[in-house]
Amino acid sequence: MSPYDPSAFPPFAVTVDLVVLTVRRHALCALVVRRGEQPFQGRWALPGGFVRGDEDLAGAAARELSEETGLCAHDPVVPGAGNGAHLEQLATYGDPKRDPRMRVVSVAHLVLAPDLPAPRAGGDANSARWAPVDELLASEEEGSAGLAFDHARILADGVERARSKIEYSSLATAFCPPEFTVGELRRVYEAVWGVALDPRNFHRKVTGTPGFLVPAGGTTTRQGGRPAQLFRAGGATLLNPPMLRPEV
Repeated sequence: MSPYDPSAFPPFAVTVDLVVLTVRRHALCALVVRRGEQPFQGRWALPGGFVRGDEDLAGAAARELSEETGLCAHDPVVPGAGNGAHLEQLATYGDPKRDPRMRVVSVAHLVLAPDLPAPRAGGDANSARWAPVDELLASEEEGSAGLAFDHARILADGVERARSKIEYSSLATAFCPPEFTVGELRRVYEAVWGVALDPRNFHRKVTGTPGFLVPAGGTTTRQGGRPAQLFRAGGATLLNPPMLRPEV
């Protein structure tokens, strides 16, 4: 048997890309960074980077998340726990032509977190911003210089994962602070789905779904008007019955 010769194989790399979503000013927004290096220098892209030789995929995604946002990932089985962000693997993208440098396979991850501060750029990015996902996806459809690589497809897949998952899971609470009102939770659903919901029907559904919300024992007037009851995420991870998206 001939000895193994690494040079006989083409270069191959693995990256992680992050679809970081939050709700800002009642709109679903994604974190994008302007690339400071080739390829696609000057274009907006999702944050991410190459997986290092000594780390696994989850570790690489958590490191990139920390470097790009300062956030730590919490246990994905406990949505909205603590001050961390929800982090889960989204999908793998391996088109041979997706990166002009070499054959690169990307393992994308979805990150959900409450209203996040202005981002800071790091690595090979020279600026970063929160952009409404509708704006990012519309620019791609209009044929203008959209996101670098295949990041528009990755973003669309991440947004659809979030939109569908909040129907049957308690993941929407990952967009909320540890204690929140039903109105604040409703605005998360409205921002993620892009629809207006009837406040009374929504209140009845979420408070009547076993394990979805638990009273936090206080009230707040931060939204103006009369004091509103505060809730925390309950122990349920699956909603029964589910919160179905309205027909648009």
